[in-house]
Order: sequence, then C-alpha cells, then structure tokens
Amino acid sequence: MNIYIGVDLHKAQFTCYVKNEFGKARLFKFLTDEKGYNRFLKLLDILKNKEKFKVSIAVESTGNTRYFKQKIENEIGIETKVINTMKFKVINESINKTDKRDAKTIADFLEKDMLPEAKICSVKSEQLKRITKSRSILVSTRIKIKNQIHGILLSIGITTKTGQFNSKIGRKKVIEIVKDISNKKLIQSLVNVLENTEDSIKELEKEMEDMTDDDRVVEILKTIPGTGKISAITVRAHIDDIARFSSSKKLSSYVGLVPWVRQSDKKEYIGHITKRGSKELRTAIVQMVMGMIRSKSEKDNIFMNQYNYLKTKKATGIAIIAVARRLTKLIWTLLTKNEEYNPLVSSSIEIIKKAESMRHQAEMNVA
Repeated sequence: MNIYIGVDLHKAQFTCYVKNEFGKARLFKFLTDEKGYNRFLKLLDILKNKEKFKVSIAVESTGNTRYFKQKIENEIGIETKVINTMKFKVINESINKTDKRDAKTIADFLEKDMLPEAKICSVKSEQLKRITKSRSILVSTRIKIKNQIHGILLSIGITTKTGQFNSKIGRKKVIEIVKDISNKKLIQSLVNVLENTEDSIKELEKEMEDMTDDDRVVEILKTIPGTGKISAITVRAHIDDIARFSSSKKLSSYVGLVPWVRQSDKKEYIGHITKRGSKELRTAIVQMVMGMIRSKSEKDNIFMNQYNYLKTKKATGIAIIAVARRLTKLIWTLLTKNEEYNPLVSSSIEIIKKAESMRHQAEMNVA
C-alpha cells in the first residue's frame, strides 16, 4: 500500500496529512522540538515497517527544511521531496488557507506525482551563503554608521570627505577636530562600533577564503576580468553545482536577470527583470560587470562593446543589467566546460556561440 504524507512546515510546529491510495486520511500535528520530531519519527518508523507499505513525503522549501529532510532521511531512511514554492502556486494563492488544507494539497499532488521539486544545495554552499549574507548585513551597517558620522559632523559645521573614515588615523584626526565634548563622545562611540564591525567583516572574509582555498569554481570565476574574491565566492555559494542548470538561460532566470514576459493572443509585453532569486547573487554578478568596466585591461571585448553601445542608446543602469545577463552565459559556459577565462576567445562572439550550442545540446539531452 502506498502512503502519502504532505507536510506544512513552520518555525514552531508542522502539520502532517497522511493518506493512503484508497483515500483514507488522518491529520497529525507536531512541535519542531526534539520531542515533536521523535514522535513524528516514531510514526514514520511504524508505517515504514508495516508490510507492503511504501511511504512518500513532501514538504515546502522553508528555512528549516534542510534540517527536517536530513532528520527523516538519516534516521528513518525515507526520501523526502522538497517542493519548489516558486512553481507550486496552488498553496500560495489559495483563498481558504489553513495548515490542514496546505498539508492535504501537498499530499494530493504528491499522490499524483505532480509536485515541482527543488534541489537542496550542498552543506558547504549553504554555509557560504550564510556567511556572505551576514557579511552583506555588516557591510550595510558599516555604510550607515559612516553616513551617520558624516551627518553629525556636517551639522556642527565640519565638512568631511567620503574616504576619511577608511583608516584609524583618518578617524582619529576627525575626532580631534571636534571641540564639543558631547558630540566628540557620540562620534567616538560610533567609531568604536564601526571598527568592531570592520573587524567582524574581516573575520567573515577570512572564513570565506579558508572554505574556498582550493575551490575550482572560485578559481575559474576569479579569472574573469574585474571579478574579486568576494564576488567569486558569493556566486559560487549560490550556484552550488552548475550541473543543476541545463542551459545558460536557466541560470539567468535563477539569478533574476531575465525580463518578465506576458503573452496573450497576439499581444506580448516584455517588462523589467524579474529579480527572482537571491539578491546577493544578483548583486555579485552586477559587481563583476562594474569591475570589468573599471578594468583597464579589458576594454575591447564583447561585454564592454555591448555596454558602450547600450549606454549611448539607453540608460547606463539598463546597459549594466544587459551585460550582467550576458555574463551569466559566460559563467555557465566556463563552469560547464571547467575552463578559465580566455581573453583571446572572449574578444569575439565565439564563446557565446559555444554557450548557445552547449545549451541546445543540453536541452536536447534533457528532452
């Protein structure tokens, strides 16, 4: 007998809708603590060990899905399917939305084998994503602190330049200029927080470098002109395994750099980029483009030619995004072929042709 279990997983509890192939069903609720998981695992163990019972489980992708999936697969040995929530709109767009209905919907679609599956990235990539996200938050905090100091100084008649707080010597000189004791203490407090934040950023960057010291993907990405180690590590963390993407177009879509397309009858509307996927990944690829623009050694390749042409016809921001989308094709090609950037090849459109050829071949293999 086939048993289908749909799980609506939340932070504090999860709801399980258990049904068999004859339509008989039961509802269970468990807490997401050790006791709750043990109760659920005991239920699964009972179902698994019954004769002729084949158990299937599906759960939506959330913050604690990895732990949930590993708990079941490692301790009970039942494969757990993770749902791609971006492609499974039945739950998100439901009018009458309850935990029971969501779990039942998952179980029903699991029985019909109609659930879009999401792939869980490796543990290493997951840890790198956490670190890059934390670093991004700290960098944003550093900028806000600097802006606050600039604002305080400006309010008391002291004009400062952007780079004056980039060194301890520069900060000390600025503090010495301030005569008012109250403002001096306030600025000193902010400077202390700023320096602690910068120390934390350096620690995270060191950990990122240690984790990717001999990482082939990072080595390849760093050969692309204008690509720094942080951008390379961020892209590597979010892409995980390039084999997940059968074409460069799917990678571009994953990054969120493809435009919205709406088509009905003979009308077609193409809008702005979708911005789906990770903001950190999209920002890293845009920063790669910005680095290439600033690079003096790469002014005559297909990417810069496209950028220089588009910025005369459209806004600079649009040109950068267009180049970033094309850059995802290069990234996909280099990682798929396990090859480093070759300026002699990339100076022509040959590399794009190769990328498209590989994409068509991959699509044919999938079909």
